Amino acid sequence: MKFAKPPISVEAQVELLLSRGMSIPDHARACRYLAHINYYRLRAYWLPLEQGGGNGEHRFRPGTCFDDALALYLFDRKFRLLVIEAIERIEVSFRTQFAHVLAMRYGSHPHLDAVLFFNQEKYQSCLKGLREEISRSNETFIDHYRRRYSDPEMPPIWAACEVMTFGQLSRWFDNLKHRRDRQAIAAIYDLDEKILGSLMHHLTHVRNLAAHHSRLWNRRLTFTMRQPQRPQNLRHDFNSVADRNIHNTLVMLGYLLKVSSPGTSWVNRLRQLLNEYPQANPAVMGFPGNWQTLPFWEGQA
Repeated sequence: MKFAKPPISVEAQVELLLSRGMSIPDHARACRYLAHINYYRLRAYWLPLEQGGGNGEHRFRPGTCFDDALALYLFDRKFRLLVIEAIERIEVSFRTQFAHVLAMRYGSHPHLDAVLFFNQEKYQSCLKGLREEISRSNETFIDHYRRRYSDPEMPPIWAACEVMTFGQLSRWFDNLKHRRDRQAIAAIYDLDEKILGSLMHHLTHVRNLAAHHSRLWNRRLTFTMRQPQRPQNLRHDFNSVADRNIHNTLVMLGYLLKVSSPGTSWVNRLRQLLNEYPQANPAVMGFPGNWQTLPFWEGQA
């Protein structure tokens, strides 16, 4: 079938929503939002408000208002910013531990020692990617190394790891040959190295979604993570039947922030955001029915 739908004006978009049963008390306000937020971006937030049936009519449930979809959109935007904040802080911590542990064990340039890495094809790929990141970097510390030193060709690990992408850093960690090296990094967070490696791979996926302004709050996540068996209290806060929803990710983010930034207010701010937007159903995010009574969300974990 050939696509034949013509583009329609913002005013016509509002009329289309009205014809499908959406209440729009302020037409001018709706037009203003649709002029700056793509119809199909907002559609992801009113899709849960449509009636079922799959007949292609896209009728809304009785009582659905434009503000309901807009509230979900605004919630998701604020939610993504909180998630990005947490991942950024955890990524910085992970970079620091990765570089410090390897440097203290193997000296300034362990990333140039192929013996320390398991899969040599992956190692060469990682090294190529790092070389490219360094060559196009304009960071002051990289420029300083270029001007002052010629051997080795790359800066030390504590500088080199700062220009790796998060995804590259995750692959360097996973390819470390010795489990004791991975475990020494993971021990900082009281996690098993397999759990940490799985988590970092998962967080690169979540971070990419959030950074590209993709809907996050009720998304079914493609890359899941292994659930930790320790610490024991953390394991009890997981929802084992919703591993493709965002809840378990939030628990891990909160846990790691408490390790790296004791006294963090992040979990409290997230709970306040959920309370501010009752339109965002926590169950759709994978939250268990008793989530507000769990130690993690009560601030006791």
